[in-house]
Amino acid sequence: MAEVASTSASTEEDANERRRLQPVRIALYVVASILSFMTIAPLFYMVSMSLKETNEVFGANLVPHHPTFANFVYVFTQVDFIRYLLNTFFVSAVVTVVALVFHSMAGYALARLRFPGRDAIFLTMFATFLISQPVIIVPLFILARALHLLDSYAGLIVPSIFNAFGIFLLRQFYLAVPRELEEAALIDGAGYFRIWWSIILPLSRPILSALAILFFLANWNSFLWPLTIISNQDLWMVQVAIASFRQQYNGSWNYIMAASTVVALPTLVMFVIFQKRIIESIKTSGIK
Repeated sequence: MAEVASTSASTEEDANERRRLQPVRIALYVVASILSFMTIAPLFYMVSMSLKETNEVFGANLVPHHPTFANFVYVFTQVDFIRYLLNTFFVSAVVTVVALVFHSMAGYALARLRFPGRDAIFLTMFATFLISQPVIIVPLFILARALHLLDSYAGLIVPSIFNAFGIFLLRQFYLAVPRELEEAALIDGAGYFRIWWSIILPLSRPILSALAILFFLANWNSFLWPLTIISNQDLWMVQVAIASFRQQYNGSWNYIMAASTVVALPTLVMFVIFQKRIIESIKTSGIK
């Protein structure tokens, strides 16, 4: 009887606890719904505008009465938009590959090698998180001009390679790698470069995959630095090209939204496909 009474009391307490938490859950659902709507609404507006005819753009109804793909055809045939896409893809791919190689080396050195000033270098690098790009855009431009990097692919690529976030994340990941693997390799006569190439890099595939996606998306959507350093229209990145559309096609928002939809589609597809890998890689490489 005592056990039955205890079980009944426990069940009643659980029911009371659920009733007390019910308003909190409802409030969380409401907040989540509002945030979801605020996130999805601009995308829905962009796509709906891209499918409208010119005389429908300023209508009150977001859903077009006569959906048309003529805006996308115009963007690809009347504007050199394919070139802008290729420029952006080339720069993003090169920056991603080169950055991953050097960031992996730097992260391994800061995590495993002992040398004078290692902690000071890491703290200095970590402090750059507090400095946004607009703050250093002027000295960076002056340096690029002194190195004759203006209006060139090198000017778009080289300054974008360094990313303190990538080095920090890789360092944290390498701190969790068992030292026994390196010690066994050292006993076999392997040097640090061989250890990094044959042991560290294969183990880093999950975190490198996540960083590759993040780096590629960041450079795909870059705007401020390409706008600052490039005046040659043949080297425009897509975000700069879309910004110029506002002046060239003032009032023709259907063309601007069509170009924006084309640019946003690859990023959305990549994130949907690889979101689990991104989240898991960042979660397993937490601060240690």
